[in-house]
Parts: sequence; structure tokens; C-alpha cells
Amino acid sequence: MFPDTNPYFSVPHPFTAYLSLWDENRPLPSEMALKSMQSLGIQLLSEVKALEASCLLQLRNLDNEAKVVVDFLKLQSRKVDLVLQHVLEKEVQEGDKYLGCQFGGSGIRLLSTAALPLGRHFKVTLFIHDELVAILCFAKVTACMLSQQAQSDAPQAQRDNASLHYLVDLEFSQILDSDVEQLVKASLNVQQKQLKLRKLARDERQ
Repeated sequence: MFPDTNPYFSVPHPFTAYLSLWDENRPLPSEMALKSMQSLGIQLLSEVKALEASCLLQLRNLDNEAKVVVDFLKLQSRKVDLVLQHVLEKEVQEGDKYLGCQFGGSGIRLLSTAALPLGRHFKVTLFIHDELVAILCFAKVTACMLSQQAQSDAPQAQRDNASLHYLVDLEFSQILDSDVEQLVKASLNVQQKQLKLRKLARDERQ
């Protein structure tokens, strides 16, 4: 999917992305400028996740009796995340909507009804619903393939109603380090879930 120099693995998983073509005569925004471009919902979700990670890391150093407290706090933090995600979903998103089928710490793969220009940068708002991830970043199109595989990667409803002919790979060109960490953690979580499902399927066949 991505170049051999890709330092992160990627996992197949559905997500939603909104893309806006970036003016090639404009430089990519700095890290500070990128932060200022985030919507209020994305800012809040990022801040909450950073606080959660810090607090849970400290709580893990407590004895086993604190496990009930940790589990309770995880439940509460998930409630907050779900509320923030609901707020995000109500925001008006900029750009064209795409269905994603694979992601990792270095980039994403999308399904598209039209070819996207190679080498061009896009502003990307990325939502991975199951993992409560919402980020704003910039990515460059590194591959755009005419492939029947795009059809099989799409949900049945979309296969029935539209022809998705292109698989588009985008490599992150400007992204916050904290957002890379979110994507890496999310990809590991997805991989663990997929492995558990495969094990259950094997056990049922035996």
C-alpha cells in the first residue's frame, strides 16, 4: 500500500474522510497553523484524549485495588468521547466526502469514483468512528489505481448504487505528532480486535 520506507503498518478498517484540494502555490501550514485550523470539536477531543492518556498512565502505577477505579474512569472517559464525537458529527465539514478502507500512522487509503491528482496535497479531516479518532491533517496523493478491488472493499449498499473504481493512497505530509500517536494506537486496537475475531472463527470451525 505505502512505500517501503513507511515506519508504521496499516490496517484495513472503514472510516470517513473529507478532502479539500490544497493550492499548490501555497506552502503547507506549520504545526502551529495546523492547530489553529482545527475545529472546536477536534480541539476538545484531542485535549480530552491527551488528559485521559496522562491520567490513566499514572493510575496504572497504583496497586491492584485501584483497578476498579481505573475501569470506572475509562467508562466515564468513553462517555465524554462519545458526546464529543456527537458534537463533531454535527459540525459542517469542509471538502468532499470519501469512504476510507485502510489507515496507519503514515497514511490512508480511500475509495473514490474519480482519480485524484498524483503528487497533490489535500487538507484532510479524518474520522474513525469505532476508535473515537478525529483529526485534521494534510496528505499527498502517492498512488491512484484503477482497480476492481475498490468495488469489493466498498460496503454492499455502495456497490449497488455506485461504481467505486479507484483506490487512492495518501501519505501524511503535515500532521501533529499527537495525532500520529492516536492513529498508531487505533491501528493496534483494530488489529487486536481482528485477531480475536479470527481466533473465534477458527475455534468455531474446530
